[in-house]
Amino acid sequence: MKICVVGCGAMGSIYAALLADSGHEVLAVDTNATHVDAINRQGLRVSGASGERVVKISAFTEPPIASVDLVICAVKAKFAREAAESFTPLLAKHAHVLTIQNGLGSAEQVAEVVGADRLILGVAQGFGASLPEPGHAHHNDMKAIRMGAYAGLPQTAVEEVAGAWVQAGFDAAAVEDIIAMQWGKLICNVAYSAPCALTGFTVGEVLQHAHMGEISRAAAREAYEVAQALGIKLSFSDPEQEVREFAARMPEARPSVLLDIQAGRTSEVDVINGAVPTQAAKVGMRAPVNDVLTQLVQTLEQRTQSST
Repeated sequence: MKICVVGCGAMGSIYAALLADSGHEVLAVDTNATHVDAINRQGLRVSGASGERVVKISAFTEPPIASVDLVICAVKAKFAREAAESFTPLLAKHAHVLTIQNGLGSAEQVAEVVGADRLILGVAQGFGASLPEPGHAHHNDMKAIRMGAYAGLPQTAVEEVAGAWVQAGFDAAAVEDIIAMQWGKLICNVAYSAPCALTGFTVGEVLQHAHMGEISRAAAREAYEVAQALGIKLSFSDPEQEVREFAARMPEARPSVLLDIQAGRTSEVDVINGAVPTQAAKVGMRAPVNDVLTQLVQTLEQRTQSST
């Protein structure tokens, strides 16, 4: 396949490197010019749970003139629509788009631009990815990639794309109920995204902390209760155990919301912890734990950005 990864940051770099290493022709697009320049000069390096490798791929700061079979949209949720508008000219008639973001809501924006019938919704679980330096992505774990049709795409097409990921070394699979997988990840994310951002702790430190550990689990319980009210068929019945096991697999990981705060960027807390009260309102519920956590992180963001 000819593949373009749009949003070749920490996670996107892992996707690009492993898919290229397995024989696919991969193009990478990212707005970070320093990262793009390093990839073009010395190759894309990935280290951590998948091993150590350096692959040669072509990287760009905006989509090149090309025709591809698959676009992997790995930008942050707030940039999803803008990214989709930029990469639409890349799409061959038969091409599919796989969009993978944290939280809820971005797939709808991508579908409005590229069409729901070519869109695959992906969920990445348990990677703990970061960019230690330009041209180098590291990840602490490598749990799973799950993907499903957003609307109208035959399951066989999703299975074909998932098969390419399996060949690249990912634990990947096409699933019928991708929304349940998305909520399963969200519950783990709300447990650590805001708590880590507010304290500077790793997920393992939040897990073990007397006070933040309880707040973390309360956020997860609340999200679980909202999912239940919405009729989401989750694969687990104990959210506290689920988030404990999640953190135990990669205790040194720092969630992207924390990394964004530290870098003075606007985080995705609004589509992670902030998604819970939004979804709760649809069924006449409130989600005060995640609501307060979201507002605290947003306040910290404003303070951090105003001081830089």
